[in-house]
Amino acid sequence: MSTFPHPALVLEAFATRVRACRICLEAPLKTPLPHEPRPVLRVSTTAKLLVASQAPGTKVHATGISFNDASGDRLRQWMDVSRETFYDTAQVAIVPMGFCFPGQDAKKADLPPRPECRAAWHDDLFALMPQIETILAIGRYAQDYHFARAGRPLPKKITLDEIIRNWRDFAGQAPRIIPLPHPSWRNIGWAKRNPWFEAEILPMLKQVVAQTLGTSSLGTSSLGA
Repeated sequence: MSTFPHPALVLEAFATRVRACRICLEAPLKTPLPHEPRPVLRVSTTAKLLVASQAPGTKVHATGISFNDASGDRLRQWMDVSRETFYDTAQVAIVPMGFCFPGQDAKKADLPPRPECRAAWHDDLFALMPQIETILAIGRYAQDYHFARAGRPLPKKITLDEIIRNWRDFAGQAPRIIPLPHPSWRNIGWAKRNPWFEAEILPMLKQVVAQTLGTSSLGTSSLGA
């Protein structure tokens, strides 16, 4: 009998440590988090699809449920999946670049993801989920991190529009990374100014999501937030 712990138990223990994290309040790199931490993530040892997002917003902070807001509704429409599928951690993992709601600036816009999360947790966390096949990288913070981690760093001067429109040049094979804008209402105008996103990117996204979920292996331990 093996004396090594089951991978799902190792991941569960690691996720428990993440959810108890208080680094950005007690040992911040800059200004402390302006409220009590509430790290939010959804991980498993079976999910082949990863939603790599920015950071929780106010509604997610209040409920502790990833993408439990209008942005989540829009993202699920883009992916063409139900809430049931989206929140099935055996199929879909959700890991933001910042685990806690970062607060807002003077204009009530959400601040960037806290850098403490990536430095303290991300590399080790993703090392525990080698089964991930497809990553939906939402926003530039997630894109910079995941492309670099896959050994395909993005050019420094490339714009978000260029990354998304030319996704084939960056997607790669293992893991396959699909760059996306944030599904926030703030980007509705961007989508209208860039009709190619709906015409070209969304059909591809739906196909990739369906393909990835169709090959997911279900039935082993998963961890929800």
